[in-house]
Amino acid sequence: MKLTTRPYKGIYPKIGKDVYIDTSSVIVGDITVGDDVSIWPLVAARGDVNSITIGKRTNIQDGTVLHVTHKSKINPDGYALIIGEDVTVGHKCMLHGCSLGDRILVGMGAIIMDGVVVQDDVFIGAGTLVPPNKTLESGYLYVGNPAKKIRALTESELSFLSYSANNYVNLKNDYLIMDS
Repeated sequence: MKLTTRPYKGIYPKIGKDVYIDTSSVIVGDITVGDDVSIWPLVAARGDVNSITIGKRTNIQDGTVLHVTHKSKINPDGYALIIGEDVTVGHKCMLHGCSLGDRILVGMGAIIMDGVVVQDDVFIGAGTLVPPNKTLESGYLYVGNPAKKIRALTESELSFLSYSANNYVNLKNDYLIMDS
């Protein structure tokens, strides 16, 4: 498999085991990718002015942009991007300087801004805009612009979060076999 990773100021991405990164994606700088992650076509991940961490068994789908906020006098730590384990990030999402827990589904086209904290076990609907510094509580569905808590997740939806992550682990395994 050809990786489309490159350094920024001498800092190279760290890639875990059994990772699939599509050759049309760009992974730059201070990025740590956990085991069994899949990064699909046309993803741009730029860890240049802060760090990006992607947890195990997470999938980042086509056309998604991952970025961070620089450290400054106003914001000494800036905003790193932290994505937990077993997270499904749908097509064409924008994740910028936010922190996502484990077992989250980010619907297609969602935008999650600086300083947002998404706790574990959350569904974020397609097209949702999560404004800066908001916290999304564990166990709920959020939709809208701006994001609003709609209702508690059902047991079936909670189970789907792990199912989705495992489905993408299996799919990326197929791609790894085809590329070998």
